[in-house]
Amino acid sequence: MSKRTIIPFGPQHPVLPEPIHLDLIVEDEKVVEAVPSIGFIHRGLEKLVDKRDFLDYVFVAERICGICSFTHGMSYCIAVEEVMNLPVPERALALRTFWAEIGRIHSHLLWLGLMADAFGFESLFMHTWRLREKVLDIYEETTGGRVIFNVCKPGGIRRDVTDEKMRDYAKVLNDLEPEIREINNVFMNDKTVHHRMCGVGVLSAADALKLGCVGPVLRATGVAQDMRHLNYAWYSQVNWKPATRTAGDCQARCEVRIDEIYQAIDIVRQIAGKMPAGEIACKVPGTPNGEYFVRTEQPRGEAVYYIKANGARNLVRFRIRTPTFANIPALVKALQGCDLADVPVLALTIDPCISCTER
Repeated sequence: MSKRTIIPFGPQHPVLPEPIHLDLIVEDEKVVEAVPSIGFIHRGLEKLVDKRDFLDYVFVAERICGICSFTHGMSYCIAVEEVMNLPVPERALALRTFWAEIGRIHSHLLWLGLMADAFGFESLFMHTWRLREKVLDIYEETTGGRVIFNVCKPGGIRRDVTDEKMRDYAKVLNDLEPEIREINNVFMNDKTVHHRMCGVGVLSAADALKLGCVGPVLRATGVAQDMRHLNYAWYSQVNWKPATRTAGDCQARCEVRIDEIYQAIDIVRQIAGKMPAGEIACKVPGTPNGEYFVRTEQPRGEAVYYIKANGARNLVRFRIRTPTFANIPALVKALQGCDLADVPVLALTIDPCISCTER
């Protein structure tokens, strides 16, 4: 008769980039159940709307996450702009989309590096992050920052990028694409990687929808749901379609992210080819009064932003639901029945960001 054992996993673990704790209930080497525990790094950022006015709060919103920081700031600005009916200039919308897609490339390259590290492929990890540095160089040159950018504001953006520079950045990414394909060939075709990921942590489309999955975790089950279809920012002006797979396993989630890297490069190429002219910001008269609910697509998946204002300088309420929070139930489901040795890899395939989740 098999004996059940409880094995603690995290919150400090070589594979985990951030602290999450799982109580793994195992029989022999099989995980029967996983009980998650979060709350190690709660910062109370939502409460800061009491102390920062609505214009300054964009700086707080960006600091929710150091990887998806631009998209957090942009999502907050969209909510404020919708409440106040601000006519954001086309050029600002195009540049927001450019920075959002640069962020998608950087986030997925970071994830691929962490996955290589989890396999023990240290040279592949360093090579992947070397390529990511070139993407961060674009961020640094255009915004002045590599982690926090402070370039988005209600009504538009703070810094412009010339059309010539946009074409230069598109060329940098074009030159980078063959190198990315070289490293991605390992993730797509290496037998060791396939052994660790194919058929591991399988989620069906029905389970993914029932559990409320978002982002690559959902699209890896064949569901083509992507919030960019809502056409916020400048996504209505570029051609793209959601990257999907149908296997629903760890390998499928990896392949979706790889496809999204190439897709983001193509979107940047399209933006650089048809940048609209004009201003980069509009005036912000008065203060917001009302409420709005925004859905955007971060690299990890759908983020939900809600704000409520009553005409004062400070918002009444700010609330956000992040992609990792939505994907934790899927992680718990996928862990059931897996081998104990597969837990670190499986946990990484939801691309967890606990600082986003706990705020």
